[in-house]
Parts: sequence; C-alpha cells; structure tokens
Amino acid sequence: MSHPHPELGAPPPLPDGGLRVIALGGLGEIGRNMTVFEHAGKLLIVDCGVLFPEDHQPGVDLILPDFDAIRHRLDDVVGIVLTHGHEDHIGAVPYLLREREDIPVAGSKLTLAFLDSKLKEHRLKFVPKHVVAEDDVLTLGPFECEFVAVNHSIPDALAVAIRTEAGVVLHTGDFKMDQLPLDGRITDLRAFARLGEQGVDLFLTDSTNSDVPGFTTTERDIAPALDHAFAGSAQRVIVACFASHVHRVQQVLDMAVKHRRKVAYVGRSMIRNMATARDLGFLQVPDGVLVDGRKVEDYRPEEIVLVSTGSQGEPMAALSRMAANDHDKVHIQPGDTVVLASSMIPGNENAIYRVIDGLTRLGARVVHKGNALVHVSGHASAGELLYCYNIVRPSNVMPVHGEVRHLHANAALARATGVAADRIVIAEDGVVVDLVDGRASITGKVDCGYVYVDGSSVGDVTEAELKDRRILRDEGFISVIVVIDANTGKVVTGPDVHARGFIEDEKVFDEIRLRVRDALETAILDGVHDTHQLQQIVRRTTGRWVGTHRRRPMIVPIVLNA
Repeated sequence: MSHPHPELGAPPPLPDGGLRVIALGGLGEIGRNMTVFEHAGKLLIVDCGVLFPEDHQPGVDLILPDFDAIRHRLDDVVGIVLTHGHEDHIGAVPYLLREREDIPVAGSKLTLAFLDSKLKEHRLKFVPKHVVAEDDVLTLGPFECEFVAVNHSIPDALAVAIRTEAGVVLHTGDFKMDQLPLDGRITDLRAFARLGEQGVDLFLTDSTNSDVPGFTTTERDIAPALDHAFAGSAQRVIVACFASHVHRVQQVLDMAVKHRRKVAYVGRSMIRNMATARDLGFLQVPDGVLVDGRKVEDYRPEEIVLVSTGSQGEPMAALSRMAANDHDKVHIQPGDTVVLASSMIPGNENAIYRVIDGLTRLGARVVHKGNALVHVSGHASAGELLYCYNIVRPSNVMPVHGEVRHLHANAALARATGVAADRIVIAEDGVVVDLVDGRASITGKVDCGYVYVDGSSVGDVTEAELKDRRILRDEGFISVIVVIDANTGKVVTGPDVHARGFIEDEKVFDEIRLRVRDALETAILDGVHDTHQLQQIVRRTTGRWVGTHRRRPMIVPIVLNA
C-alpha cells in the first residue's frame, strides 16, 4: 500500500493524459469532505462540506476545507458535484462560491434544495445549477459524470462515475446497502457491476463503517424501539436527530399517528428542511398530525411529540438548551421521554453525555443508542464493502471518508478481495494522488490546514489564538496593572491584580503585589526603562508565583508611565 509521508514535497506537473486527485478534507476525519480532480488543465470538485468543532476549538462555529491549494485556479473549476445533502458534504459550498459565484453546481433534487437555503443566507443569487438523478450523464469540461443511486441516511443520495482520458473513477459518496429502505430506493449494484465490467481504474469508497463486521442494520429495524419509547411515555416524547434525516422523521411521524400524538418541529433548520422535503415529495406527512411549534402548550403532554435538532450536543441547538433549562419555549418536565435517534460523531461524545446528564437531572427518561436500537448507521459495514469490491473489481483503490483507522480497515478489505497492496493508496488531506497509465500513486503533497469560521470571520482564527482560548477557558487569566512615575522610576499605582477563572480571593494576591513591585523597582535602578521589558519582568515574576499553584493562566501585564 502507498502511505503518506510527512517529508512529501510539492507534486511534479501532472503528465499529459493523467488524472490528479487531491482530498482537501474528509481523510482522517469524519466531515469536511472535499475532493478535487484535475485533468486536461481543468478541475472538478466532488463535495464541499464542513466539520463541526470539538471541545478543544472553543468559539469556532464551523471548520472549512482549505481552499488555498486551488484558490489561484478557481477559473479552471468546471463544476462542483454534490453526492448528497448532509452538512459535511454541502456546508462549505457557499464559502467557495463567495470567491467565484458562477461555478456550476450539480446534485440531486433534494440536495440542491437543501443547498438553496444556504445560498440565500449568503446572498448568492446567480449560481448555475444542474439537477441530476440516477442514470443521468452530465459533461463538465473534460469530465463526463454518470450518476448512480445509492442508499444513505438521507434521500436522493448519489454515487458518481467520472470518465476521463485517464480512466474511470467511481466515487461512492456516503452509502449503505439497505435492502428494505423506507423510500424503496436501494443502492444500484447493477450499475456498480456494469461499471466494473467496463473497468473502474480508481475506486474511492466510503470507509466510515469499514471496521464494523457484517451488514448495517436496516432502517426499519428501529421501529420497535421507537414504538416502545412512545408506548412507555405518559408525558411528552422529544426525538432529537439530524435536521436532514428525513427517513428518521418519517418514522417519527408514522409512530405519532399510531400513538395518536401530534408532531411539532423544534429548531430552525429542522422546520426548514422538513418543509423542503415535504414539498418535494420525500416526506409523507399524514393529514392533521403536524402542529405549529408555538402552539404545543394547547395540547396535553401525552398528546404531543417534538422533533428537535441537537442530537450531537451542539451548544446552541434546541436540545442542548432544553438540557440546560434555557429554551424559551420547551421546558423539560419529570416523566418526559427524550429519544436521541442518532449516532455519536467522534469528538462529540462528551458534549452528548453532558446533554444526557442535563436531561436526566431535569427528570427526563433518555433513550439513546447505548440502551435501545433507536439509530442505525447510514454507512456500509465491512460485509457490504466486500460485496462492492467483488462487484466492481477496481484496478486501484483509495479509501475516503473516515478517520485513519477506518481508511486502513477499508484498505484491508480491498486486499482481502484480491486488490494488490501496491494498488491501494492510503492518503491524508492534501496528499496528491496521480492516476497515470492505469496506476495510482502518491506524488506529493500540498499545504492543507483547517479554516475556522468564527461568527462572520472566516480564516482569521489561528491555532495560536485557539491555544489562548483554551488557556482562558481551562486555566483562567490574571492581569497585572502598574503605573510608574517616568521621572522618579517609582511605582505610583499598583500593582493592581485582577483574575478570572483562577483564584479570585484578593488576599491571595498580596504576595505577588510585593514581588512585582520589588522586581520592577530593582530593574529600574539597574537602568531598565523600556515599557516592553518591564512588562516581561512583570510576566516572569507573576509566572513564577503562579507556578507554585500548579496552574497556567494567561498573564496579561500592563505597565504605564505617569
């Protein structure tokens, strides 16, 4: 297998007739999926998603792929192909289109409908769009794209076969092989087999569940657990799931009808997405079951179901605010049943458990994947991936969409089905893979980092600033303010010590006030008058004292001349 190496340099020019593949996100992580294909001087982008921040990234709203590697070549981009409508595949599209609005975007009907609301928020009005469906073929520059139906945890998902002079690439997007999907739309293995017969030169396949044996449970199998949760609740039922999980919401609607409850949506994205799915025919809402979320108080608790956002413990989402007793409309009551109908995305575990604890403290019964079958994955497990490798019989394999262990597990499956080890490429974000003369190999690496969105700011937050934020959050800060008489060199005011998130007892700081005063007056007698140097003396003196308390707060020294 080809492995990435940290010493990889810039790639050489792409040979004539070759195809270059660079993932700018989605390798070694769950999210931020974006893959760039280069051929004949043109670029095609497949997916452009976001990653949600973890605890060690305080104040960050979203994390984008790094566009720097292609920013100077945006005029060469012939299109963006979207495999499905999840945030980790479409969330960053508006940020790229803000740099060049006329890039054509291709995707299924539901995917583009979910994208439209984002484009409106970003005031992007002139984006060319191509609505495609399974079996459609769309030519974008030198790339001929054929779309294949795949089953996932969102309707209308597509795989894409990309034909160029260099060969055929099959990109599965996110998929599984549910044989009894709620919408009857299965992964088109006949199309996979046909493409395999024609010859797939490079197979990019979903790795998320590659280390899970067997087959992913069918979506229908969660119905008994939902039924049990509804039947066992004498109060409200609150179901939290992704705002794009149309299949899961469909099951909640059907279960509500069975148990004679009304349904209300909670959360702006949930309301918007489900209205879109209903308008396009992907969500069947029984007559009379849906009620306005502002009128839920008109119904007795045993008559209502709330479908909410926030299943990943996102701080500002509806469920997190309920758990903190901070939601303006919904207040958890003892006896309420809360169903977390989703998986735990890696990195979100602590936030989710905080929400579960908060809900439990308020008296709710919390049903989640750990104690009931209320969620099934949207990704193919090892058994399904083995089927795909045997059907497609690719010449080269590049596992995508997954953390490092998932990529390696997927590569092992490819080897087990007969793909030669030197035909399997394990890459990471920024690694350049070239398909030349039927062989895929790593040829270099481009700089590729995280781009943080903080409010309206994009890319301004650095790793150093995140480190400062973590210190402020975890260790607190101390400010030391001193005023010095410029003529006499004496301390005339202070040191005034202020602390937050550290020891906040004023008497504790008497010792440090004396130390700082003595250190400053000694330095001034020795001829040190530069304000910056004096501030560094204050910082070092305070730091030595703080070290005895086994803490590392941020120290902010301020020395002023009177």
